Amino acid sequence: MADCKCLQVEHVPHHTCFFALPHCPYHHMFPMAALQLTIVLVMFVFLQLFSGARSSTFTIINKCSYTVWPGVLSSAGIPPLSPTGFVLQQGESKSIDVPTSWSGRLWGRTLCTQDSSGKFTCLTGDCGSSTIECSGAGAIPPATLAEFTLNGASGLDFYDVSLVDGYNLPMMVSPHGGKGGNCSSAGCAAELNSNCPLELKVVDGSEGVACNSACNAFGDPKYCCSGAYSTPNTCKPSSYSKFFKVACPTAYSYAYDDGTSTFTCAGADYVITFCPTTPSTR
Repeated sequence: MADCKCLQVEHVPHHTCFFALPHCPYHHMFPMAALQLTIVLVMFVFLQLFSGARSSTFTIINKCSYTVWPGVLSSAGIPPLSPTGFVLQQGESKSIDVPTSWSGRLWGRTLCTQDSSGKFTCLTGDCGSSTIECSGAGAIPPATLAEFTLNGASGLDFYDVSLVDGYNLPMMVSPHGGKGGNCSSAGCAAELNSNCPLELKVVDGSEGVACNSACNAFGDPKYCCSGAYSTPNTCKPSSYSKFFKVACPTAYSYAYDDGTSTFTCAGADYVITFCPTTPSTR
């Protein structure tokens, strides 16, 4: 019988072979189990080549005049990213590979310290883990949140910056290299801690360090969009949510602020910037 050779196919990784030469019958080349395995591998290669699925890169940049400790939380049932918390000094950045279909949130912690026993805590955005890594814990309000659902409906990424849980520092999300959707920047570039309404202001001594949402401050269902106010028709913007919306028109100001606050893109990498314009101070 003629020798059976491995036929290399252009655009397919060099480790993949197709044993399909006309003079080389399948039953002479390998058993049926091996043939089935090869078919599965070939299908996998083509799916990877032509499905368009890809991972994304999140680049987190600290342009603030102070240190920020980002925290990352994956949604329920989604494997955690690595790391789940880290430090960015002024001017530093870090890139994280994010798998296809990841969903979760990212935020910045400020005014963090570590005591003599090694316990790590932050005055704003703390996740309560007692370490730099948040390890599955979310931000304690108030905190500015960047929220993502990658490769969602119609293959689109959905992203937003939310002040629903309050605000602690400026943050913008900008897609790069994407297509589909509107691929616009979202977030809050304004420094709000100094002019936060007094009844919402979180202070350290005499300095404003964060700004509560009305829901966090008062617990009233009309501000929390809960109970009798749990629908878009019954939960309306308040004077407090309007304060956030005027300052940050592309950020969520309350739970049903969807129309001007949720953005979509596809196949993009994302830059998350703390203090994207004039650096705020601490």
